[in-house]
Amino acid sequence: MTASAVDVFVLPSSAPDDTSEIAALFDSGRLSPEDVVCILGKTEGNGCVNDFSRGLAATAYRQLLADRLGTSPSDVEDEVLLMMSGGTEGVMTPHVTVFARSGSEPSEPTEEKRLAAGVAHTEPIPPSEIGRIGQVERTKDAVEAAIADANIASNRDVAYVQVKCPLLTADQIADADGSGTPLCVSESIESMAYSRGASALGVGVATNEFDLAEVSDDTICSDRSYCSTVASTSSGSELAHSEVLVLGNSAMATSNYRIGNAVMEDALDVTAVENAVESAAGEFATDGIVNIFAKAQASSSGTIRGRRHVIHDDSDIPSTRHARSVVSSVIGAVTGDPLAYVSGGAEHQGPDGGGPVAALLSVE
Repeated sequence: MTASAVDVFVLPSSAPDDTSEIAALFDSGRLSPEDVVCILGKTEGNGCVNDFSRGLAATAYRQLLADRLGTSPSDVEDEVLLMMSGGTEGVMTPHVTVFARSGSEPSEPTEEKRLAAGVAHTEPIPPSEIGRIGQVERTKDAVEAAIADANIASNRDVAYVQVKCPLLTADQIADADGSGTPLCVSESIESMAYSRGASALGVGVATNEFDLAEVSDDTICSDRSYCSTVASTSSGSELAHSEVLVLGNSAMATSNYRIGNAVMEDALDVTAVENAVESAAGEFATDGIVNIFAKAQASSSGTIRGRRHVIHDDSDIPSTRHARSVVSSVIGAVTGDPLAYVSGGAEHQGPDGGGPVAALLSVE
């Protein structure tokens, strides 16, 4: 197997279509467009069905890469994951994290496992499969392919799996109504949760956290006992297939980074954030933190640590927006930095009210 050198660039953005920071990296020679495998972004939209900041950002980065590579935007889409998650409520800094990968020979061989990244995507997912077992199976296959692509030998070394998945659009729902095709739900906003949930179950099956035979259509967004400790899924209307980024540590990797993970039991679980950092660095220290990735959700019970919250009673602001604001602030209080990747809606991603958290550190 070829050793894999992964580099990471975290770039704040002034707008969803601001590509100036990555363009400057290309111009300086610090980053080659040919090496980019994934751009994972947080854009300042509402994170809901009509969050067009995601598509705007993906289009801008796709066009820039096409121009620099001398190819078409559609060719870029086949080779590079452009995973945009909307919603930077509170103090969360809009930004993108660029993952670049190239084959290399270890310059200083070490027994310590280093950051490895693997990518994959599914074929377009039919509307009838979104939020159902078909999506679970397709996601499982893509995650397994991404783990292999990263040269990660054991599922224990998988720290974080990001999935960008589709939702049911109004047109698809109308077409299904006209043809009599059954769908998981009849509202676009509800389909976001079902798509995230099915994707998370697919991750859990791929990483051997539970078996495919244990889950069914009835499990999705219903049985909270089935959850992944490494999944982070985000749905959007800007794509029809699912994209998968796997991050973990591998003996085959030659990067200057490590990644660790933990699970937040609730939105105030600062200890889990510290544990994620410690699992990557061997001890807790804020020096070297490159980015923190986390899932956020409001507990379904309407309480947190015995106290009542009214997040689910807010008719103006979706619960996912409240959750992102809270968890990003908690992480910022731990790290001292408002820049973090926090995604709302954690169906089957960690326990009710909590979610997986991963810490990416530089170990140069």
